[in-house]
Amino acid sequence: MTEITEKARIGAPAIDGFTEEGENLSPANPDKSPLAGASAKSHSHGGGVGVPDSSRAGRLTSYKVEDFPVLTGREEDWRFTPLKRLRGLHTQALTGAAPTVAVTGPEGAERPAGITVETVGREDSRIGSAGIPEDRVSAAAWEAFSDATVVTIPAEASIETAVGISVTGSSKDPSAQHIVIVAEKFSKAVVVLDHKGSATVSQNVEIDVQDGADLTVVSVQEWDDDAVHASSQQAKVGRDAKFKHVVVSLGGDLVRVTPSARLKQTGSVVEMFGLYFADAGQHLEQRLFVDHAVPNCKSRVLYKGALQGENAHTVWVGDVLIRKEAEGTDSYEANRNLVLSDGARADSVPNLEIETGLIDGAGHASTTGRFDDEHLFYLMARGIDEKTARRLVVRGFLNEIIQQIKVPALEERLTDAVERELAAGNF
Repeated sequence: MTEITEKARIGAPAIDGFTEEGENLSPANPDKSPLAGASAKSHSHGGGVGVPDSSRAGRLTSYKVEDFPVLTGREEDWRFTPLKRLRGLHTQALTGAAPTVAVTGPEGAERPAGITVETVGREDSRIGSAGIPEDRVSAAAWEAFSDATVVTIPAEASIETAVGISVTGSSKDPSAQHIVIVAEKFSKAVVVLDHKGSATVSQNVEIDVQDGADLTVVSVQEWDDDAVHASSQQAKVGRDAKFKHVVVSLGGDLVRVTPSARLKQTGSVVEMFGLYFADAGQHLEQRLFVDHAVPNCKSRVLYKGALQGENAHTVWVGDVLIRKEAEGTDSYEANRNLVLSDGARADSVPNLEIETGLIDGAGHASTTGRFDDEHLFYLMARGIDEKTARRLVVRGFLNEIIQQIKVPALEERLTDAVERELAAGNF
């Protein structure tokens, strides 16, 4: 039986284990009280009013870690996250060696001509142009990084091959990293952020999609089994620009990706896709935010996840805000989860805030369940054994996201990775 959640607004009927105040649902966090110790913060930057657990637009934003309260697991943004497994990213100084960054072509090939790659200091004007930290871990990374990698696609350039940003970790000491991707006016490119190795890293990625640009960013988390990765990936989208963001999380012990897309100029279009596959003991978390701040913009969100094994845990939280100024908005978000074995858990929370009725459309959906018996019956009735039929269903379920990448070599690699996940689970 498939559990389906369809909610038109925040404030839908409560379900067991969930409150709008933000109940702590991770057993690894100490205090179960949702409201104990809550206090308002008067200081904020970038428009947040600093009211705890309020509207998504009202969250505190600040460059200073001291402006964020010490995490307890009661906070709305952290209630699903096992804080003890963050390995000090929220409590320690991030002084470890950050993962190395190399910019290449697809799958390590020669870098495409015309791309500018720079290592810059904190004073560079592009730092902070697309995003401000929205939580304590991101702010800690902001305060700790010493230099940043800036990758620029020049104005009006059309880069035919993908730009690869290889991020390779080799240390478990808590570290900080900062990357900036700039797509100048009327440029077109695909950029792949490829995370590998072992690391404990809090990462800020700023993405500046300027007027008329067409940018795809694919963030692949294929870490070693012991890696801990918290990544804030914030995009600012210009007038008539197109931005596609794809998250693929397969490896790591705890991976938490928080993408944001802010539509602040009319005519912009945002697509956000995600694929995640969690094995026994893995925690893979995605929390995204789409901010419609101006009229006549469009957004589409689709994340799909599979999970198998004891204590495999996935989290997807999707926040879409349509402000009162954003007339003519067209928005939809959906999350689909396929649970392959007992002992696994998928949490899915779609949130939609609408401040104006003058929109073209808005909605959201969430489904979590096991195999569709009709799909299995259809395949088995045609002579396919049950084990092969199950693999075909999972492969087809996730392939919709892989096909959005449009980089053949990477699509093939990720298809093989999904096959290995299925083989490990004896499917």
